[in-house]
Amino acid sequence: MNVDERVSSLRNLMRERGIDAFIIPSDDNHGSEYVSEYFRARQWISGFTGSAGTVVITLEEAHLWTDGRYFLQGAKELEGTSYVLEKLGEPGVKNHVEWLRDNLESGSTVAFNGKVFTVAALNSLKAPLESKNINIKAEEDLFEKIWTDRPSMPKGKMFIHELKYTGKSLSEKLTMVREEMKKEGISDFVLASLDDIAWLLNLRGADVPCNPVFLSYLLMDENNCTLYLDKEKVNAEISKYLEENGVSVKAYEDVASDVAQLNEKSVVTYDPTKTNVWIKDALKSNVKVVERRNITTDLKARKNEVELKNVENAMTKDGVAMVKFFNWLKKNIGNTEITEITAADKLTQFRSEREGFVDISFSTISGYGPNGAIIHYHATEENHSKLEPKSLYLIDSGAQYLDGTTDITRTLALGELTEEEKVDYTLVLKGNMALSMAKFLYGIAGCNLDILARKPMWDRGIDYKHGTGHGIGYLLNVHEGPQGIRKEISNVTLEEGMLISNEPGIYREGKHGIRLENIIAVAKDVETEFGKFMRFDVLTYCPFELEAIKVELLSCEEKQWLNNYHELVYNKLEAYLNEEERAWLKEATRAI
Repeated sequence: MNVDERVSSLRNLMRERGIDAFIIPSDDNHGSEYVSEYFRARQWISGFTGSAGTVVITLEEAHLWTDGRYFLQGAKELEGTSYVLEKLGEPGVKNHVEWLRDNLESGSTVAFNGKVFTVAALNSLKAPLESKNINIKAEEDLFEKIWTDRPSMPKGKMFIHELKYTGKSLSEKLTMVREEMKKEGISDFVLASLDDIAWLLNLRGADVPCNPVFLSYLLMDENNCTLYLDKEKVNAEISKYLEENGVSVKAYEDVASDVAQLNEKSVVTYDPTKTNVWIKDALKSNVKVVERRNITTDLKARKNEVELKNVENAMTKDGVAMVKFFNWLKKNIGNTEITEITAADKLTQFRSEREGFVDISFSTISGYGPNGAIIHYHATEENHSKLEPKSLYLIDSGAQYLDGTTDITRTLALGELTEEEKVDYTLVLKGNMALSMAKFLYGIAGCNLDILARKPMWDRGIDYKHGTGHGIGYLLNVHEGPQGIRKEISNVTLEEGMLISNEPGIYREGKHGIRLENIIAVAKDVETEFGKFMRFDVLTYCPFELEAIKVELLSCEEKQWLNNYHELVYNKLEAYLNEEERAWLKEATRAI
């Protein structure tokens, strides 16, 4: 079936069940950003492959909402279908809830799969739709009936993440969580977020590509802890490990029946952005519920000393792989055919040779020339470009190592650049450096610092349609909350030990894309009579492209910072390189 035929098959089911509009989010059962193939219903029904988007199918129309990262990609992938692309954030564009409110008649029914629809998504529907007498209905998974060649549920292998990497044992983490529960008067904690469960139990899996997590739920109180998952994934070693730490194991689907046993004496907490409606509906109506961000989310965001030291090791290994790749690319460009795909594969090869490599941390964004302007571009065998010894090449990539998760973007000059390309590169670099050099009063959130990275571009009437920084997991999801640096208002304080990306960019459609990304760690700086001040420590070790910089646009302070950073990069990496690579790095990190 093509995309429109798939939409038609869903509409037939909608008519049978009296459904006027069906909402299809990008989520799995756990509110995940990245999902296994089994859960890619939104992709299957629309053809849009981006990680963020919401589809609404009515009996007459099909719409896809996505954000600025995916405008160009969405337009390309929806071309030739009946879908309307709704560009979130653009003037006059309503979100999907507003659109449903304004386009459905009173008495209509809006439905969704209750297992992949979060409680937060349900809460956002209620007031707007109920004000117009529109019914809201949680349905079963209708795609089971129409997606005939649907992939099976994942059965990836699990492993124990050793104490030498985690710095805290499973029992210590359970104690930390229970202490927080006791402070807040919470008796029962329902945990559906996959990265939170993996962090809490010091276990990792392989159920989601590039994200070492495993499909599961967890329910705990002051004495008991139960993990719900496919028992076939639990080998003898893990079974013994869990039993020794007081964690029992039950079948994946049993979580709803166990949640249903909680009574009126219970005070239950769950994260509405990560917990599905199916779980919520299993709770008795007389159970007191506290909807809040997961306790574990805040605990795992603040990396401990062991984790931070390990992350430094991971970043060093990753920097070595990047330098080896850059040396190879610069030496071979114009002499050997290199495509966006073969370049990305070569970088993965260099990473895989590093000790403790597990996987890449997301699908590599490898965009040459105009393709670099597509923020989350994905080269395919059918649609990719050959790299040539001219213009700019953007590569956004990362890896999962046993001692940390990496995420780095560099934009390389493959030959002579235009004046516009050099100016744009320099402005992005200035934004990256401005955030790197920030000193800030403790207690502020990332939204207070976003302007630092954007100002060099705003001064020239330029902006980028994505956040400046996201949290980073630890052998977990490359995007991790709650911290971030973006324009949108946030009340999440930047705490010591939080890891965040720093990635401003400029994207000119049909011309080029530039993004420069380092990982930075929140650290204590000084405490004075005016308060406690924080700073960022840069953890990424990889040179910027000196050939792309207009030096006259840099201040003395910026030149000094860049020279100091490049000296650090050379000193960190030179011992792990051969003579040729070391010579390349020496030149790439020369003082300006």
